[in-house]
Amino acid sequence: MAFDSLTAFIVMEGHGPYVWTCYGVFFLLLGALVYWSLLQRRRVVSAQRRDLARAAADQSATPQTTVGASFNRVHESQD
Repeated sequence: MAFDSLTAFIVMEGHGPYVWTCYGVFFLLLGALVYWSLLQRRRVVSAQRRDLARAAADQSATPQTTVGASFNRVHESQD
């Protein structure tokens, strides 16, 4: 499929407007999808950072009382 000139390539024997419109819509939607995906990713990352910071602040605000292992014997009642 060889064209004689750039104009012939753009016109494409009368099919040019349809073809170039399809390409334009495709790249426009592809760009919108990339933009939307990056925006959503930025929102999710910032929400996760906020949740992580909130959890770290809650954890540091409450005193840590960890009960470790005890070496006391367990006395069972023998009835």
